[in-house]
Amino acid sequence: MQLIEAPGGLTDFSEPEAQGWSDYMSNFIDRTISGYELKQFFNPTKTTIADDAVEQKIAWSAFPKKLEEESGGSNFIRWTKADDDRLRNQDEYCEWHVTNNDDGKITKVEFTSEGPEYWMYLFSQAPEKVLAHYRKYVDPSVELDDLEDGFGDYDPTNRWNDPGRGGKLAHLAHRSNSLRAFVDIAARSTVIRQRADGTPMTGEMELIDCGDYGGRNRHSDPFIGGQVNSLARRGAMVTVANPVGLSMDGLFPLGWETPDGSDPLDFWHVDRGVAAHQMRTRYEVPADRGFVVGDIKINGSQIRFGAQIADFIRVKLLGLAHEFGQHLDEPRECVEKSEMMLAAAAPN
Repeated sequence: MQLIEAPGGLTDFSEPEAQGWSDYMSNFIDRTISGYELKQFFNPTKTTIADDAVEQKIAWSAFPKKLEEESGGSNFIRWTKADDDRLRNQDEYCEWHVTNNDDGKITKVEFTSEGPEYWMYLFSQAPEKVLAHYRKYVDPSVELDDLEDGFGDYDPTNRWNDPGRGGKLAHLAHRSNSLRAFVDIAARSTVIRQRADGTPMTGEMELIDCGDYGGRNRHSDPFIGGQVNSLARRGAMVTVANPVGLSMDGLFPLGWETPDGSDPLDFWHVDRGVAAHQMRTRYEVPADRGFVVGDIKINGSQIRFGAQIADFIRVKLLGLAHEFGQHLDEPRECVEKSEMMLAAAAPN
């Protein structure tokens, strides 16, 4: 049995705050298990991990799948749409903000996979820490009142985290990009489903349609569901491994060329998290190198959009499974919409 750690190995919490975060996540997992009557998803704070436990990395592209499908094969259209509307279009649990110089060239692109729940909890415990992060990563002029809603609680879409109101990037803000959302998907995809002929469902799309979890027009949700369900079909108990949270798996700059021949990875910086769990990153060339991000070429074309970089970023979560072959639940029928609505309306 263990505490549920802060996402990405972040070190903002005091010891009591760390315990409170673990309790918060534990309670959410318990409500999810009971609300959907799950038999193969477990709470790691209440379970001793067996010796046969394995971790499985589940990773996908940071660039929004829906824009790939809507843009008619045009890179210019999909990159433009992705950069122009973070709150509506950047829905793969990775969002970014672009900074340009006076010549219109990109000098910096910042990325995050930090869920809003973490910031909401930290604000409830230590608002001064949240304010310090905003002043460091967003703007030195941020005031505490700017981050509060009308009740004095943290507002995840405050004006400094809302590009539509001149804000930049603090953490994830798209309505589908939440920590609770991906835990919910991982939990509900442990349910075994079968086809009309009695054979088990194994395809990502048939599973997400039958289970009615997440969004099928994303890289992330169907893939998460398919990978987790494959563990459940092996009769295992499954959960999300520590540290519980999404993170970037890194930048993979194939086909990139810098003006001075240097390694493109030299300009990838992890600002929050650790190398194995990158929560906030930045692509920026030091001023003394004599060129900027916009001078770097990808497959022969200069970088003009943050979305071009997102094409080469992977986002991930870690699944944890143990006690293989001991817990295969009976297959269930596909979810009815009314059932889904009732479960979603359960008290938090």
